Amino acid sequence: MLKSRLFAAGVAVLMAAGAARAQAPEQANVRFSLDWAFQGPQAVFTHAAEKGFFRQAGLNVTMDRGVGSGDTVIRVASGAYDIGFGDINPMIKFNAENPGKELMAVYVVYEQAALAVMTLRRTGITNLKQLEGRKLGAPTVDAGRQMFPALVKANNLDTRRIEWVTMNAPLREPMLFRGEVDAITGFITSGIFSLRGLGAKDEDIVTFRYREHGVDVYSSAIYVTQDFMARNPRTVSAMVAAINRGIKDAIVNPREAVASLRSRDQLVDLNLEYERMMLSMRELVLTPHVLQNGISAVRADKLQNNIRIVNEAYEIQNSRLTPDKVFTDRFLPPQAERMLPQLGS
Repeated sequence: MLKSRLFAAGVAVLMAAGAARAQAPEQANVRFSLDWAFQGPQAVFTHAAEKGFFRQAGLNVTMDRGVGSGDTVIRVASGAYDIGFGDINPMIKFNAENPGKELMAVYVVYEQAALAVMTLRRTGITNLKQLEGRKLGAPTVDAGRQMFPALVKANNLDTRRIEWVTMNAPLREPMLFRGEVDAITGFITSGIFSLRGLGAKDEDIVTFRYREHGVDVYSSAIYVTQDFMARNPRTVSAMVAAINRGIKDAIVNPREAVASLRSRDQLVDLNLEYERMMLSMRELVLTPHVLQNGISAVRADKLQNNIRIVNEAYEIQNSRLTPDKVFTDRFLPPQAERMLPQLGS
C-alpha cells in the first residue's frame, strides 16, 4: 500500500512538472525596448523587474531605454527587440504603410494620449494658431512630432509657416528653455517635468494636449511582430501578465515603484520622477473607462477612429488597415485581473 501511494505521488509530481513545462514561455530570454528614458512612467517596468514579476513568469527580460516611440517601432519591426512599449500611433502608421508586416498591440497601457505641444509663457504663444511663424523642435522619432500632422488637420494650421528644428532627445527641453526654439512636441510626462527640472515654474509652462484639440487617440501600448506572436504565444501572455502585475502594484505603491529606477540610474531625482509617474497614472492610465472596464479594454469604435485620424494625418491612400490588424486581446489576463486599484501616495 505504501509503495502504491509513493508511486502515485511520484506520478503526480511528474505530471505537475510536465504541466509546468507545457505552460512555460517558449522563449525565456526577451529583449524589451522602452519608448524613452528610465523616468517615472517607465518605473512600472523597472518595478516589475525588481519585484521579480518577470522572473516568476519564467522570463529573463533585458530592458533598454528608448529614444522615441517612432524608433521603438523600428527596433521591434527589424527584430532587434522582441517586444516594445511606445505610442501606438507611429505603430499604426507603420502598419498602414506596410501591409503584411503589421506589428500587433497586445496590451494598451495609456487609454488617453500623452501627446502635447509645450511652450513657455514668455513666447507669447497662447493658442495653436500662434505656432505659425515659429520654430518647433523635437527629434524626428518623437511621437508628438510624428502625430503633429493630425493636430495640423484638426486645427487648420499652415505648416508652411512652421519651421521644424531637429535635435537629439536630451536637448529638446533645454533648447526650449534657452529660447532656441519656441515650442516642442512630446509627452506631457517628459516635457513638463523636464522643464521643471531645468527651473521653469509651473505657471510659466503652457501645454496644448492633443486630446483637447481634436486628436482623441490611444497612446502607449505593448506590441510585437506577428511572427513573434505566432511563435511565442505563451511568452507574450507571460510578458503581458507580468507587466499588468507591475502596473497594479505600482499604483498601490508608487514611491516604491519609482525607487526601482535607481536600479538603472543612481542619480535619478526620485521626487521629480514620482510626480511624473503620478501625472501619467492620473491622466493616462486611471481614466473613467479603465476604472469601469479594466486596463486595455480597447473600444473598437475609438480604435477605428484612431486609424482614420492617422490615415488622414499622413494622407495614406487606399489604406485597408482595420482594428484587428492593430490590436488583439487574446493575450490579456482575465478582466478581473485588469481592474485597477486606487492610486496610492
